[in-house]
Amino acid sequence: MLRSFAATLIALWAGFAAAQSDYPAHPVRVVAPFPPGQGTELIARALAQQFTQTMDQSFYVDNKPGAAGIIGTEFVKNSAPDGYTLLVAGSGPLAINMSMYAKLPYDSLRDFQPIGMIAAVPNVLVVARDFPASNLREVLAHVRQNPGKVNYASSGVGVPNHLIMELLKAATGLEITHVPYKGATASVTALIAGEVSLMFETSAAVVPHIKGGRIKVIAVSSPKRSLSLPEVPTVAESGVAGFGAQGWSALFAPAGTPRPVIQKLNAELTAALAKPEVKKRLIDLGVDPVEMTLEQTTAYVKSEVENWAKAVKLSGARAD
Repeated sequence: MLRSFAATLIALWAGFAAAQSDYPAHPVRVVAPFPPGQGTELIARALAQQFTQTMDQSFYVDNKPGAAGIIGTEFVKNSAPDGYTLLVAGSGPLAINMSMYAKLPYDSLRDFQPIGMIAAVPNVLVVARDFPASNLREVLAHVRQNPGKVNYASSGVGVPNHLIMELLKAATGLEITHVPYKGATASVTALIAGEVSLMFETSAAVVPHIKGGRIKVIAVSSPKRSLSLPEVPTVAESGVAGFGAQGWSALFAPAGTPRPVIQKLNAELTAALAKPEVKKRLIDLGVDPVEMTLEQTTAYVKSEVENWAKAVKLSGARAD
């Protein structure tokens, strides 16, 4: 009986190992927890297209938007941990939400296995066309001369561009009023119209308006210059020493996904990010390609949960 049981275990393990070596054996769903056309979704599509080409199997993007990315993220958490449902998400759903929501239906560090970083998402500090400043020092001077009279826009309470401005306020002692809008389109439109004076926003949302002369660019929030705007200085370079904050996107699987599958996907992701055409596509989307090992990605996500928790506390924002 013991021999029979042992034989069964060996057979099961052999079948399991074979299944992993054949991965992917059927189409793979890549969940983007935001609407079509949003930055995360565009990054997911770029990645899915590469995996489809190199892994001889279809990788398709499934948009599951809603509730600040929670709906799609929870869907992946509850999916089978077999490598056939993946998640492309980042600082919002997997870092900021951990502090914004008292009853979040997932734990970013417990319920997901990081596969690898895809891109950093710097935010750009932009001002209205008639704002009397052309660099960060002039911006700070004007705000200090008009305490409480200058407004800044965001895409909503608790989103990265809101929290990045709160970090800048904390670092510089600025008195500036937050005006949240429903999404980037509305907030950038308000800036162009002069309803607000300044804001942080992703490159993809503001570069066309910068080039069109409708708004002015001041600095980027990231620790180093953005590849999509290499001529624009960082906030730290502009006089706020040590400042650096940015969003990011990474690839995840449900916790418990077999290690060989995770390793294979990480290798494919690393290979994709090394291709010049993939790098260019991401840079054209306004993000900076980032390559990390499995271990580096896991450590980075953990550190970002902690970093954004500090920003949420500074802002006083709560979603429930």
